[in-house]
Amino acid sequence: MRVVALEEHFNLPELISRIPSSAIAEHGWPTGDRMPATMSRPDELRDLAGGRLKAMDAAGITMQVLSHSGPGADLLDGREGIAFALEANDRLARAVAEHPTRFGGFAHLPLRTPEAAADELERAVTELGFVGALLNGTTRGRFLDDPSYEPLLTRAERLDVPLYLHPGIPPEPVRKAYYQGLPPKVEVIFGAPGWGWHAETAVHVLRLVLTGAFDRHRGLRVIVGHMGEMMPVMLARFDEVFSKDTGYLERSVSQTILDHVVITTSGFFSTAPFVAALMTFGASRILFSVDYPYARNDVGRAFLDRLPVPPDDLVKIAHRNADRILKLPLDAGLSAPLHPPAE
Repeated sequence: MRVVALEEHFNLPELISRIPSSAIAEHGWPTGDRMPATMSRPDELRDLAGGRLKAMDAAGITMQVLSHSGPGADLLDGREGIAFALEANDRLARAVAEHPTRFGGFAHLPLRTPEAAADELERAVTELGFVGALLNGTTRGRFLDDPSYEPLLTRAERLDVPLYLHPGIPPEPVRKAYYQGLPPKVEVIFGAPGWGWHAETAVHVLRLVLTGAFDRHRGLRVIVGHMGEMMPVMLARFDEVFSKDTGYLERSVSQTILDHVVITTSGFFSTAPFVAALMTFGASRILFSVDYPYARNDVGRAFLDRLPVPPDDLVKIAHRNADRILKLPLDAGLSAPLHPPAE
């Protein structure tokens, strides 16, 4: 069984070194003694070749769709942000060209310059062969429903490629109000992988619904990770509490989400949240992911092997949904090593 994972990360230290330390600190990205162990994977992140492929082979991951992990271009203004994004995408394109059956790419975008972000998305898709873009949280506190991002939403819709809404570090006012007053590393975890960024990504999706962005862009497709960022257990609640006050929308909140959003398993490898996702989003809207290197390939693959679903649904989750949504070549990864069957 071919296995495609699509929330898998890399970064380039030589590019990150261009970001002023003051910008990184203002953004809230943890460094030094504030960096939790769960977020520190420098060696694995910079590896776009042998070590990464060996780790994939050992776990039976046939293909990774790669994206640049933060900090990134969204911390830089104007030409500097654009140059950062272009170089990150060009470097990823070289890695994909070297291993076309093993790697795919999501574009990294200069989101402080929305028109340039739309142009770079088009270049990455039409010239580099990327399958969409991944965005790391808000940019200067703005979500994608902000009017300035209409060109990007329009371009993604026209190109027929998805935008992966990945979490980011919460804006400073949110960090101060919600997550401060704890040991430094715990503050970071609480505001990010432990809770905060899952809630923020759900807010991001809800804003696209409630502002009518999805009604304006009926062809826009969005991917979110981490077993749906808590939304599977909230879909019925959304309709219950929003229904009487959202008559300006063309569809119910839950239907809009189901029409536009698919989810991945990234970093969530326990049965209860999967069952909730399966019962609400269905097997055709769930895609396998690991969240490498922040999560382990072998743990993710073992979870995939024991999913309580029929064989056909397992194949959908393992690769068929990704093939359809990302328009991957049908032979992508077929020459890669196969994982031994589960016991």
